[in-house]
Amino acid sequence: MDTEKLYAARLFAVRARPYLASALFALQVVESPRTPTMAVDRYWRCYVSPGFVARMPLEELASVWVHEVSHLLRDHHGRGDRYARHHDLNGPGERLRMNIAADCEINDDAFGDGLPVPAGAVTPGNLRMAPGRLMEEYLALFQLGPWTDGFAWLDCGSGADGGADGGGREWDLGPEGAHGLTDQERDAVRFRVSEAINGHPGRVPRGWRRWAEEAFHPPQPWRELLGAAVRAAAGSAGAGGDYTYGRPARRAAALPEVVLPALRRSPPRVCVVIDTSGSVSDAELGTALLEVTAIGRAAGGRGRVSVVSCDAAARIAHPLCRAEGIPLIGGGGTDLRSGFHQALRVRPDVVVALTDGWTPWPSVSPPCRTVVGLFRRRAEDDGGHRLPPAWARTVRIG
Repeated sequence: MDTEKLYAARLFAVRARPYLASALFALQVVESPRTPTMAVDRYWRCYVSPGFVARMPLEELASVWVHEVSHLLRDHHGRGDRYARHHDLNGPGERLRMNIAADCEINDDAFGDGLPVPAGAVTPGNLRMAPGRLMEEYLALFQLGPWTDGFAWLDCGSGADGGADGGGREWDLGPEGAHGLTDQERDAVRFRVSEAINGHPGRVPRGWRRWAEEAFHPPQPWRELLGAAVRAAAGSAGAGGDYTYGRPARRAAALPEVVLPALRRSPPRVCVVIDTSGSVSDAELGTALLEVTAIGRAAGGRGRVSVVSCDAAARIAHPLCRAEGIPLIGGGGTDLRSGFHQALRVRPDVVVALTDGWTPWPSVSPPCRTVVGLFRRRAEDDGGHRLPPAWARTVRIG
């Protein structure tokens, strides 16, 4: 087998889809003349036909690398097992149907941007179906027939269709075979890929963003932590405080000749600075709007909350009436220093910044309490990602 060409194609795939690098390099290659093209099993072995490598152009071979590893990342074998048990499906025909449905889920946005469509690739359009759906949804929409005759040769391996009728192939090495990944190793690869996607949401197709958002759920109860941080800042000494002569002060008895005012607590003024730069995804902006509503409740009412949208420049501070009506304008670079400057003009008791952290921060602490909601990014990111200063209370969001 031409391993030099095969591994050169993998490098080509990594350059085109850097967020999949961990998964592509985790695949264990097994030469297999009995495999029709390239196929995977659930243990992250990739069975490769020497003849297939010889006849495929290198760029299309890179696309096949991405296609095969996508089956494993999206757990098509596990989902296929569950679907087969629930619907009592078995036999090679059902395995083929699951493989086609899984391919439709992957291929609707897998290619382009440096990766050509490989010969024979199945897309939802081939079967007169709409793109953007999941394998299980496609399985409910089609049966084998005239539209699928051209894909009877298709076999991406047991890693693509699960356990209908056992699911194993004659070339599979099985759970005791060499070079397979353990459950923990497979989960670690998926986690690294999901972190890479969440770290750069603007560069990733919608299907992968959806997968990364649902693949892992961080254990940190960030909504409760963010709400607690805002309430703590709003309730701190000096926040929302004023003096009144409407009732005597508790210390008035010590100075009978002097009328002392009492301290009155009023709802704090909160200004929320939302990062609207190009590095923040639409989903994260939606999360930010939800948090603005929650912050309004934590502050004691929407009338005490204003919102500033900021990328490289800050807009005016809008009073919060409804979260749906807040204009989030931006899309360029990020400099939250201008957002903080604009926020302080309304003399808030608390500033809350919702950002991904790709920004310079004010060099001095603002004259009020500050809470930063930091959208989750990869720990190894550099070149612009800066942790908030020590004077801000930071809660990681996502």
